[in-house]
Amino acid sequence: MNKRVIALIAVFIATLIYGVTFTIAKGVMPTHVKPFAFILLRVSGATIIFWLLGLFFKNQKIEKGDYKKILLASFFGIALNMLAFFKGLSLTTPISASVMMVTSPIMVLIFSSILIRKAIGKQRILGVFIGLIGTLLLITYGNSSEENASNSNLGNFLVFLNAASYGLYLVLAKDLIKKYHPIVFVKWLYLFGLFFVIPFGYNEITEVIWQKIPTTIYWSIGFVIVFTTCITYLFNLYGLSKLKPTTVSVFIYLQPVIATSYALIVGSDSLNLVKICATLLIFFGVYLVTKQVKKSKN
Repeated sequence: MNKRVIALIAVFIATLIYGVTFTIAKGVMPTHVKPFAFILLRVSGATIIFWLLGLFFKNQKIEKGDYKKILLASFFGIALNMLAFFKGLSLTTPISASVMMVTSPIMVLIFSSILIRKAIGKQRILGVFIGLIGTLLLITYGNSSEENASNSNLGNFLVFLNAASYGLYLVLAKDLIKKYHPIVFVKWLYLFGLFFVIPFGYNEITEVIWQKIPTTIYWSIGFVIVFTTCITYLFNLYGLSKLKPTTVSVFIYLQPVIATSYALIVGSDSLNLVKICATLLIFFGVYLVTKQVKKSKN
């Protein structure tokens, strides 16, 4: 099995974990743990795990000029990405949030064209336009009357902001992950991210009543810290070291399929006409944006 196939499998497993996380994390927030407190738990736990793992790998010196690049990647890949996602997820439904995440390949294309001057053809421009129409449709008219969606419009917008932030992170991290070992890179990425999220999560973490949290919720928190954070980031970093940023981001459009199936099975969400129409528009937009990528080597 060649390295490219292994990378594709790793990214798929990461996508599968992300897909079920929408519902699992939604069960924790905001009843038991508020979103920013959850992120502080997630990032601090992952930081400890990655630095402990780093003890088993040969230390690699980071060049001074790259600290700023890692800091910038950390802001978009850890802080803004996670804070916007969990806050948005706490306000909207798992299915709507997963649909919004599909816009990431579109954002990768936009940022790639700006930062690395990647040419955008007419087909891809059309794809961006159609995808963003679907995004605006979901943000504007995707309001849900369900009890677990207190403010779907704002929640959907925040998840879109998360997708844009993640798309920019993929572009920024590409050269860094080629240069440094994944564990070395990610331990610094999370350490910087921890300093970013502490001011947001400190007050909320002090409000948590730990003794009243059910055992199942503790398991859910542990799943997010270990699997959604550590395992997925390592798998995605490996995939990013072998594949193009656009190829890695394409796997995100599997998330709505996984998230929707899981949410419907456990009864945490439902479908409606707006969600279906918005999903079709976004999927078609992503198809136009990524069609040529599928024909490339990576």
